[in-house]
Amino acid sequence: MDMPAPDTRLLARRDQIVALLQQAVPGAVISDPVQTRAYECDALAAYRCPPLAVVLPRSTDEVAAVLRLCHAERVPVVPRGAGTSLAGGSMPTSDAVVIGLARMNAVLDVNSGDRTIRVQAGRTNLSVSQAVEGIGFFYAPDPSSQLACAIGGNIAMNSGGAHCLKYGVTTNNLLGATMVLMDGTVVELGGPMGEAAGLDLLGVTCGSEGQLGIVTEAVLRILPRPAGARPVLIAFDSSETAGACVAGIIRAGILPVAIEFMDRPCIHATEEHARAGYPDCEALLIVEVEGTPPEIDEQLRLIRDIAQTFAPLEFRESRSEAESARIWLGRKSAFGAMGQLGDYLCLDGTIPVSSLPHVLGRIGEMSAAAGLRVANVFHAGDGNMHPLIIFDANTPGDLQRAEALGADILRLCVQVGGCLTGEHGVGIEKRDLMDVQFTTDDLEAQMRIKDAFDPRWLLNPAKVFPLHVSAARRRGASDAA
Repeated sequence: MDMPAPDTRLLARRDQIVALLQQAVPGAVISDPVQTRAYECDALAAYRCPPLAVVLPRSTDEVAAVLRLCHAERVPVVPRGAGTSLAGGSMPTSDAVVIGLARMNAVLDVNSGDRTIRVQAGRTNLSVSQAVEGIGFFYAPDPSSQLACAIGGNIAMNSGGAHCLKYGVTTNNLLGATMVLMDGTVVELGGPMGEAAGLDLLGVTCGSEGQLGIVTEAVLRILPRPAGARPVLIAFDSSETAGACVAGIIRAGILPVAIEFMDRPCIHATEEHARAGYPDCEALLIVEVEGTPPEIDEQLRLIRDIAQTFAPLEFRESRSEAESARIWLGRKSAFGAMGQLGDYLCLDGTIPVSSLPHVLGRIGEMSAAAGLRVANVFHAGDGNMHPLIIFDANTPGDLQRAEALGADILRLCVQVGGCLTGEHGVGIEKRDLMDVQFTTDDLEAQMRIKDAFDPRWLLNPAKVFPLHVSAARRRGASDAA
C-alpha cells in the first residue's frame, strides 16, 4: 500500500513539536517511541507506521488547542477513536500527530422526553445503550465491534451493524455533533431535534472519515426497547439458495430487525470457538423480528412460508431467551473465531439484495481461481457483504494475492450496482479503488468539500482519495504553507 513520503522537516523538528504539545495539553502527550507503537495501526494490522506523537485530550477545548497548534506548525493530524477500523482509517504517517479520543468517554446529558443522549465521542457504542437501558431505551446501531468501538469512529465511518436493516446506520441515528476544524474552530452541527436550518453539514460530516474535522461530542437518537424479539435460524444446502431466500423475504415487504448470513467455513470456525450448536450445512440465516407476541408470531409465520419454498434443511425458532442467545452467539463470535483459520482481510462491499445469489456464486468461483479461501458472514438484509479472505501473512506474496482478490470482489460489487463500502469506510484499504465507483468529476466535487474544511490538507492524510488524484491538491497545500 503506497503512502506519501513524510515531511522530513517535521521529523527533524520532532522534539520541538512534542514540547509545544506538552505545553498546550500537559499530561496528555505520548512521545516515547516504544509507547507510540500502540498507535501504529488499527484493525487493518497488515499496515503499520508509528506516529510522530500521540495526544489523549479530555475535552473539546483540549482538542481545539492541539489542532490550533498543529495547524500553525503545519503538522498532519490523524483522529483515532478506539482503533477498530478495518480499513486503515486511523493509521498514522510518521510525521503526523494522532489525537486519540479514548479519555473523552462521558455521558453529558440524557433526555428521555426528546429521546436523545449527548456523549463525548470516545464513548463506546455498547456503553451508550448501557447508559439508558435502566430507563427502557437503547441506541440502535450495533457494529460487531460495539464492545470496543467509539462513537466518534462510528460517525467517521457511518457504521451500521446487524440491526441496521430496520433502524438504519449511524447517520439515521445522529442528531447533532460538536466538531473541531483543523484551525481549532469549534462548530455545532445539527441539534437535538435533528433537522437544523441551512445546509446539511451534519450529513456531510457523518461518513467523512476524519477528512473535515474531529467530532468531540454527539447527540444521538435513543429508542424505547421493543416489547419483545425472537430470532430463527434457517439452514440451507447452498449459499446461493440462502441468498435467494433473503431476496424473497425482502421482496415480500417483511422488515425483520436483522437478517444475518454465514457460510460453511464461517459456521465451522465459530462452532470450534463458540459451540453455539449450529447445524451442519452450507449456509445459514439468522432472522430476527420484534414487536408484541402476536406481531412476532405473524412475522415468523410469513418468513417460514417463504423459507419453505427454498427447501431449508432446518428452520429453528427460538422459544426462550437462552435459545435466542445461543442462536446469536456464533454470529457475534464470528470475526474473532475466523482467526483460527489464519490471517484474513475483511471486505465491506454492498450490493442490491436481489444480486446476492449471483454475487455469492461468483465469489466462490473467484476464490477457487485465486487459490485462496473466502468465508462469508454479513448483514444480508441490506446487502452489506463481508467476505473474509484467508491468507498467511508469513508466506511471501500471500497478502498481495489476497488484496488482489479483494479488489476484484469489490469491483464486482460496483458492477452489479452496489458500492465499495457499507460501514467500514474507505480508509487506505479502498482508497485506490475509488475511481472504480466515482468519476473524475465526482472525486473533484468531494475534494472541493475537503478544500473548504481543511484547505491545508492536514487532516487524516493519505486516506479516501486515490493518491494520484489528490497529489496536486496535497502539493498545492504544501506549497501554500
